[in-house]
Amino acid sequence: MEPSGQHRLELLVTGMDCPECAGHVRQALEALPGVREVTVLLTAEKALLTIDPDRVNLPALCQAVEQAGYQARPLIHQQQGNTFSEESQRRLTRTLFTLYGLLFGAVLLLIIAGEWLGLLERITDRLPWPLGVGLTLLAGAPIFWDVLQAARRGRVISHTLMSLGVIAALLIGQWPTAAVVVFFMHVGRYSERLTSERSRQALKQLAALAPQSARVLRGEEEKEVPIEEVAPGEIVVVRPGETIPVDGQVVAGHATVNQAAITGEALPLEAAPGCQVFAATLVQGGSLRIRAARAGSNTTFARIVALVEEAEAQRAPVQRLADRFSTWLLPIVLAVAVLTLLLRRDPLAAAAVLVVACSCSLALATPIAMLASIAAAASHGLLIKGGAHLERLARADVLLIDKTGTITSGQLQICDVLPLGEVTRQELLRLAASAERYSEHPLAEAVRQAARAEGLTVSDPETFEVLPGRGIRATIEGRKVSVGNAFLLPEGQQLPQAQALAAAGKSLLFVACQEQLIGLLAASDTLRPEVAEALAQLRALGFTSIELLTGDHEEAAASLAKPLGINYRARLLPEDKIAIVKAYQAQGHGVVMVGDGINDAPALAQADVGIALGVVGTDAALEAAHVALLREDWRLLPALIQIARRTMRVVRLNLAFTLLYNLLGLSLASLGLLPPVVAAAAQSLPDLGILANSTRLLRQRIVVHSQASPGS
Repeated sequence: MEPSGQHRLELLVTGMDCPECAGHVRQALEALPGVREVTVLLTAEKALLTIDPDRVNLPALCQAVEQAGYQARPLIHQQQGNTFSEESQRRLTRTLFTLYGLLFGAVLLLIIAGEWLGLLERITDRLPWPLGVGLTLLAGAPIFWDVLQAARRGRVISHTLMSLGVIAALLIGQWPTAAVVVFFMHVGRYSERLTSERSRQALKQLAALAPQSARVLRGEEEKEVPIEEVAPGEIVVVRPGETIPVDGQVVAGHATVNQAAITGEALPLEAAPGCQVFAATLVQGGSLRIRAARAGSNTTFARIVALVEEAEAQRAPVQRLADRFSTWLLPIVLAVAVLTLLLRRDPLAAAAVLVVACSCSLALATPIAMLASIAAAASHGLLIKGGAHLERLARADVLLIDKTGTITSGQLQICDVLPLGEVTRQELLRLAASAERYSEHPLAEAVRQAARAEGLTVSDPETFEVLPGRGIRATIEGRKVSVGNAFLLPEGQQLPQAQALAAAGKSLLFVACQEQLIGLLAASDTLRPEVAEALAQLRALGFTSIELLTGDHEEAAASLAKPLGINYRARLLPEDKIAIVKAYQAQGHGVVMVGDGINDAPALAQADVGIALGVVGTDAALEAAHVALLREDWRLLPALIQIARRTMRVVRLNLAFTLLYNLLGLSLASLGLLPPVVAAAAQSLPDLGILANSTRLLRQRIVVHSQASPGS
């Protein structure tokens, strides 16, 4: 619920090309009275605001954005149109690199020809100086206007330095040099726009999966309506090959549903009446009628898209470090240019210093790579809520695991059926399942499932009675059958088999017929089959300590932990788990906590990275952790760690490349070895390098398979 006097608002902001642009929009909005909080998302092209509606209105917000040099309008939650395909993006990128290479070569050839053969002077001498200056200023007018607008607000942007370089070239009579610099300013601007647009495509393609209309059964007719008009409880009809438009429950029909858009799972779901289904999943073979629970921006898929978009706001420490360095780069460049002019008396060298510096590429080095990985991971069922969590995952070395519902399936199963006396195993199980037919206890459901699995015929009880604190009693085929705990045992009787099963952490059910004990059933929460493989992979990735933390008793914890070769701590309260996390953190370890996302929320929040497992459709679980695995598959965990480490390698390479470029460029320019024209041509190189390096992460393969699989 929003606090009194506050209102949440989303604006669609277009025209932003780099993190510097997002900063300008944020500052313009924060300057307005009544704006409480602003988050600007470059990749999602959004501004998220908390405002006081009594002090500021929508037109004032849009006007502030427009005065900063961008466009704004209220955001309508609908599909983004006209997005480029992946192949179109690759073709466009290849074309840009080819043109850039040709232009760079042409500029170098022009300089060589102009210097050696005097051709440049012959061309420029025929064009009057005032006309050349006028054409240069006209060509650069849009960029110069942005620089002036920023200066009016006391800001220095990346093109400020290049604009000063253009002015310096004009003042010393080098208008051809200034014209070429302006040309490459436009090339650089376009490359920044392409870099940002390329990173947006993954989000746009993800959002485009959401259907915009639904076929609703109203009366006896099926009506096609916009998705926002579907009300909870309405029946939605979905035919073969169509995308499910709502979250809801199947009430009629059978179909195969591909849920890859939500969970990344290739294996489809066989949907039947009673099954939960989700928006953006595809019906393959069969048709369904679904009672809508949530539609539009309220669906699980819409929430996933929103969390991926908002991940940009969770800035990684390495990104904040790069941003701080970027703010220092501009004054450093100005100082180097002044020193070059004073010491070398070479205006062209000073102009080259101003032109060659590239602060925007430094700001792009981290977020482009982070967002590429976050978008790629989301398409495979891994929801990462920000770059900060990716960075912490990359350095994590301790794994703490919850028990019930996390390392285990969370569902009790009958694992032992021990008849006593002359009764057979099948008869013992059949009588117990018949007596438990109407019981709602979790152990009763486990008994019924075991009987169904063996094809046993379960009878209806003639009488049924609950024995509080002990179990149940029923009449089955004229015989009184009791199923319950150890209170059903005759006083003083001990069963060695029962003691052994209890010591193994199993839950026991005693079965009596006509007041005589006839057998014993044991149930346990079974270990997920892929856990052992996943833990082996995590050890290989450098996790030095793996512990099971549970509030269960010692025997149950040991029965799970020992076969896996991990440590365990039992009978823990929630505050005990938090203390364990803090103890590891105090020793300098990076701690990952895996839980169900609800019961373990305090420990998940305290950990460096809290991971919730199998949370699709559960809003509370989606909110509780830093990372959510949308399907219950432990093999996603080592894949997640590999994504984080791969991303940080790309980030470090981006930063090293950008810093080396700026250092080398400034050095060569200050020594007079880099003419302004070449400096302008080379100025776009870091943006293109970051684009090429970071977008590799969009195409990374996230492989989840058994170690024994071929090619693993």
